[in-house]
Formats: sequence, structure tokens, C-alpha cells
Amino acid sequence: MLLPRLWLALCMAALVLPLAVIVASVGDFDAEIWAFLLEFQLPLLLQNTLILLLGVGVGVTVLGTTAAWLTALYDFPLRRFFFWGLMLPLAMPAYVLAFTQLGLFDYTGPVSTFLRERWGFAHGLPEIRNQWGLIATMSLTFYPYVYLLSRNAFGSMGQRALEVGASFGLSPLQAFWRVALPMARPWIAGGLILALMETLADFGTVSVFGYDTFTTAIYQAWFDFFSLETAKQLAALLVTVVFVLLVLEQLSRGRRRFTQAGKAQQQRRKTLRGSRRWLATAYCSLILLLAFALPVMQLLWWAGETWHSHFNETLWLHAWHSFAISLMAALLTAAVALLLALAKRSLNSKSAAVAARVATLGYGIPGTVLAVGVFVPVAWLDNYLVEWFRLPEGSAILKGTLLVMLLAYVIRFLAVAYSANEAGLERIGRQQEETARSLGVTGFALLRRVHLPLLKGALGTAMLMVFVDVMKEMPITLMTRPYNWDTLATRVYTFTTEGQYAFAALPSLAMVLTGLLPVILFSQLDERKNA
Repeated sequence: MLLPRLWLALCMAALVLPLAVIVASVGDFDAEIWAFLLEFQLPLLLQNTLILLLGVGVGVTVLGTTAAWLTALYDFPLRRFFFWGLMLPLAMPAYVLAFTQLGLFDYTGPVSTFLRERWGFAHGLPEIRNQWGLIATMSLTFYPYVYLLSRNAFGSMGQRALEVGASFGLSPLQAFWRVALPMARPWIAGGLILALMETLADFGTVSVFGYDTFTTAIYQAWFDFFSLETAKQLAALLVTVVFVLLVLEQLSRGRRRFTQAGKAQQQRRKTLRGSRRWLATAYCSLILLLAFALPVMQLLWWAGETWHSHFNETLWLHAWHSFAISLMAALLTAAVALLLALAKRSLNSKSAAVAARVATLGYGIPGTVLAVGVFVPVAWLDNYLVEWFRLPEGSAILKGTLLVMLLAYVIRFLAVAYSANEAGLERIGRQQEETARSLGVTGFALLRRVHLPLLKGALGTAMLMVFVDVMKEMPITLMTRPYNWDTLATRVYTFTTEGQYAFAALPSLAMVLTGLLPVILFSQLDERKNA
């Protein structure tokens, strides 16, 4: 049992060490930089972050719960499509939706131009390049977290909420507010906290809107002020907020105690009549139109305009970089997650479960924080190796290599791969393992001959999910990539910061199409299970 314990300790240390480096930096302040931050930046960062969290929290809760209530409990035209189709915005990186929304609805965009020229609107649409436009964009991006969890909650109730409400003389709307919503509160809270953690971790979307938050401040402190210490201290403040949200998310999970109503009861949906059925269709259509369909059409239009001038060897090189690093990260993360799940299973103790949980907390840590936390110990080790091997001053062995990126990716996305592998292991009975051991199959042979054949589906799912997440990841790639080594995500960042939205369309489309496959696959499987 020594090897499983060592592996659990190593995986846990991979997360704890970067966070410890960040927390340890709190006592060493650069007085000049912090004087500037305290006077000009920090109050603004706190205000912007609070407004963003409150606004996105309200937005994703309203969009997610209302759409979930309609698709889970009512029948109306195109309901079966919306049931899984409302998950499609997950395939759209938030920063891609941001610049397409600006391109569509800004003063010079086609929508405002059409309103001015055709309908005589003096200024077209209201200004979108502000915090309210950012809140709307991020709400459209992250509402699927609330939608998916609350849809499952409403589905598990079946028609119980409506029946209980009707027995007390409540209308369907009153039954929603007074019966269904309180019962689904833990699920809604869980989805809301996940959306808020994504909001805190976001870097690309706020950069497109020019909206200062802690993630942009961390990047600026490192690359503009050239103060890694200040970047670590800002990261420590952000980590504190993230861990509060993680604790709240765990508490929301712990309160989920409602039982399934059974598939037969789930299928008894109430059919909407008259104008209500078309209002439900129009509402779901509007959400999907703004969050996915219109942005994709805009990307296709821009891609058509820039195809001949931009579809060249450089784009292929960036696509190859994205594919290669995503594949390497997917393979490595899935392997680490499989060994972690096996170590926890073999020990089968509470301490092992706690260690595995700690090791997989990286998904809740913003990419900017992990980039800083991973770079510092790697740089220290690199300097030590340079001195040990007596290399010329200024040499580097580990810094500026793909190793730093891969390490940060594994820490960030280990939870994604671990959940898939753990679910796969639960389907393997312990009797199968005991039978194999009785036949002399142990150690690596047990993994190769028993676990791997039975876990092909789980491993494939884990690799696919990590691959897509790494393909879209921006801050880790931007802050830890080797010099002059670009991916599709970093090229999108470069083009959008320069206002060249049309040239960002082709790499963005490549990422959206990559993200569509798992979203459609998992949504269809879930729809068959629940519809």
C-alpha cells in the first residue's frame, strides 16, 4: 500500500505547493507598487469584481432556472431540441462570445447600423462596451451550469411540484415559486457557485471588454510591472475568494437530499396551450440565439471575409500547437487521474478520499493563479539545476518549456479526468479484482489486463473533456508558453486586444467546433436518459 499513498501525496502536493508559494508571498510587499495599487487599482478591482459577481449571479440564475423549468416540466414546440440545445453555449469560449457580441451590437456593428439606417434610431442600440454588456455576455456563457443542475432537480420532481401546488390551490407560477424553487435550491446554488468561480477565473472576456479584475491585474503585475511578487500577492487575494466559493459549493452539495421520482413520473409533462406554448419557444430561442447561433453566424461571416488572407501556414501552425499541447495534456492528465482513482480505491479510507479531493481542487483555481504558482517553484528548481551543472548565467533548463504549461494544465483539469475515471471504476466490482489477484494477476498486470479494458470508455471521456478544456484555455497558455509559441487561443487574444475581430474568427471557429462534439454527445446521452 506504499505506492498508492505516495501517489496520493504527490498529487496533493502538486496542488498545495503552488498555493503555498502564493500564500507565502503575502509578507513581502513592494511598497511603491502597492502604494499605487491601493490608491488607484485595488478599490476599483474590488468594486468591479463585486459588481460582476452580483450581476452574473443574478443573470445565470434567472436564465438557467427558467429555461430548466420550461424544458423539464412542460411540452411545447421544439422542447426536445431545447432540452439539449441550451447546453450548446458551453462549446463557445467566453472570450469568443465577448468579441462576437461586441462585433454584432457595438455602435459600428451590423445590428446598430441596421437600426440607424432602416428605423432611424439616432444612436442604434445602447452602449454595450461596459460592465452591463460584460455581465450580459458572461451570463449567456455560464448559465448552462445552473441550467443543467436545476433541470436535473426539476426533472427528478416530475409533476410533484405542480400537483402539490394544485392541491393547495396554487397556479403553476405560484407552485414554481413556493414549492419547486425551494426544493431545487441546493442544485441551483451548486450551479450558481460553479458559474461564479468561472467568472472569477475569467481572463479573456474581461480583457476584451477592457474591464479590470483580479485576473487582469495579476497578468499586468507580472508582465507590465515586472513584479512577480505583486502578482503572487494579488493571486493570494483571489485564492481566498475562490476557496470561500469552494466551501459554499461543498455545502450546497451536502444539502442535496431529494429522491428521484422515477422515469415514468418524469415523462408526464404538462402540455402548454395557446400563446404560452409559443412564448416558451420564443424565450428559449432568444437565449440560444444570443448565446450561440448569432455569434456562430458572425464568426462564419468574418471567416468568409478573411479566408483568403488568413488561411495560411501560420494558422496551421497555431492549430497544430493547440492540437499537440491539448493531446499531450489530455493523455497525461487522464493517466494521472486514473492512477489517483486507483490509489483511492485500493486504500479505501477517509484520509485517501480527502487527499483525492484536495488533489482535484485545481479546477476551481483561476488559470492566472496557477500560472504564477507553478512558475515560481519551477524557476527556483531551474536556477538550482543551472548552478548545479555550472551552466552559463542566464541559461534555462525548465523555464520557457512546454513542461511548465503541461504541469499547470494537469493541476487545473485533473478534476475533470478524475470524475470520469472514478465513475468508470465504480462499475468494476471488487470481486473481479479479487478473482484476478487469486489467479496471480497483480500490480501493473492487473491494471493492463483488468482495469484498462473495462475503462476504455471512461478514459476516452476523460481525455476528450480535458482536450477540449485545454484547447480553450487562455491565461495559463498566455503566461507560461515558450517564447513566440502561439496557439489558437493566444492568437485570438492578440487579435481581439488589437480590435481585429474578423481575423480572430477562424481560430475561434476551430475551438467552437472542437467543443461542440462533447457537448452534443453528453447532452444527447442525458436527453435519452431523462426525456
